[in-house]
Amino acid sequence: MKQIIHYPTLDSILMVEEAAQHMNYPKKTELWKALPKKMMYQTFCLIIDYLETSGKLMIDTDGRIVWTWNPTMIKKIRSTGVTLR
Repeated sequence: MKQIIHYPTLDSILMVEEAAQHMNYPKKTELWKALPKKMMYQTFCLIIDYLETSGKLMIDTDGRIVWTWNPTMIKKIRSTGVTLR
């Protein structure tokens, strides 16, 4: 198990989310280099793992990041009475 040296702040997570939403299927390193502020790559990878686990993004077989979170669609689904986990 890897030792985590630095945990991300909420600002860092939001920055990565914003960049991932607006980029066109970037690879991990492309997204990391495109961030407006520098951050350690280990911290960035921890954020990507968190976002993938929470269902906000997916990484395809080519290593491209795909933003999957759609709050508008979630509202529509919930309004029909469907319960989401």
